[in-house]
Amino acid sequence: MGGIVEDRETAGAPDGGWGWVVLLGGFVITGFSYAFPKAISVYFKELMHDFGCGYKDTAWISSIILAMLYGSGPISSIMVNKFGCRPVMLVGGLLASLGMISASFATSIIHLYITAGVITGLGLALNFQPSLIMLGAYFDKRRPLANGLAAAGSPVFLSALSPLGQLLLDQYGWRGGFLITGGLLLNCCTCGAVMRPLKLKERKACNQELKEMLPPEAGQENIVCENNNDKKPSKKKLLDFSVLRDKGLIIYIIAKFIVVLGLFVPTILLVNYAKDQGVPDKEAAFLLSIIGFIDIFARPTCGVVAGLKWVRPKMSYFFSLALLFNGLTDVCSATSTDYKGLIIFCVFFGLSYGMVGALQFEVLMGIVGTSKFSSALGLVLLFEAVAVLIGPPSAGYLVDKYKNYELIFYMAGGELITAGIFLALASFCCISQKKRKDSPQTQQTYVEVNPER
Repeated sequence: MGGIVEDRETAGAPDGGWGWVVLLGGFVITGFSYAFPKAISVYFKELMHDFGCGYKDTAWISSIILAMLYGSGPISSIMVNKFGCRPVMLVGGLLASLGMISASFATSIIHLYITAGVITGLGLALNFQPSLIMLGAYFDKRRPLANGLAAAGSPVFLSALSPLGQLLLDQYGWRGGFLITGGLLLNCCTCGAVMRPLKLKERKACNQELKEMLPPEAGQENIVCENNNDKKPSKKKLLDFSVLRDKGLIIYIIAKFIVVLGLFVPTILLVNYAKDQGVPDKEAAFLLSIIGFIDIFARPTCGVVAGLKWVRPKMSYFFSLALLFNGLTDVCSATSTDYKGLIIFCVFFGLSYGMVGALQFEVLMGIVGTSKFSSALGLVLLFEAVAVLIGPPSAGYLVDKYKNYELIFYMAGGELITAGIFLALASFCCISQKKRKDSPQTQQTYVEVNPER
């Protein structure tokens, strides 16, 4: 399946060429993965009416999708390291589509948890992580910009999927909307098809680090070391737990766990909140589009800023600033009840949320390097899955019990502020700055990444 892309002019990531097509695929995958769990909230009112359930029950749908997106990280890592990115993404696209098509025939909320939640969530997970790995393989010097552009897929799709979902709901009901959405998710297969394996030229000594390295796709690999008679291919670890020895990664995991507890809460419950305040359905759905529209510009802009020479070495502090900004936005907007106040909240939330989205994976790549990114990402997402299962349903429970939406904004904002302060202090006190180079200046090594059969 597909050939090997070789860049003859540069050593390492091409930073362009077919990489721009890979970036476009990552843009679409990120859009579906992050926007879909929020955009599906436009159907919650109808689901509550049809199945006789509350906010907490419907919030579980989005939480399960996000939990599968995160919790399936190790599974995705193992499958990518064994089979390569492209086959995994093709299977994921089929699962994501199948889940939503099956959900359109649901007869209970539990059925929706299994189909729209577990199956679709697993499908998105098998697309999301490989797309990030391929992006890291194709871009090095331009990686912050590439990550920012790919992350912009989330707001673009949020801007489109939210009003589209409301339109489908008005025209065909939630069952017809789910069925059509299942067809749209088949585009994930197209994105997987463009993820061509890359032949990386890496200037690395043939040492233990090379033997333990996890390239972007590692089904089978041939390692040719100059001035070395040992031609045996190194055996790959399907999931490298040694990355957990990195103090920086442990700090990152703790901070992201706290972040995910509150990061998605406002967007998941915002539409229902607006509707309960008397805002018409279409205007309520448009609030997510406002967040998405602002986010579209925030992520690439933040990616450009993150790539500056004086910013990139201090990426963790920049990320901490983004977390504080997002948390303060939630807290300061807790009392907004009229439509104008909600629009102002959406503008600032879109800006701060975009900064968080653009920086989170760039910070992780900076901590562990691209060679161990696959395993590190899988483990990070596993821990975050627990948090995302707790966050939105807990917020829904508070609304059901106290009938007060202010509490969820205070809760979410407090968690983001706590995470930002913790990350900044821990980075300052516990981590000595290290420059991690994926291509040290030694003799050249050629790593052929998964020449898919």
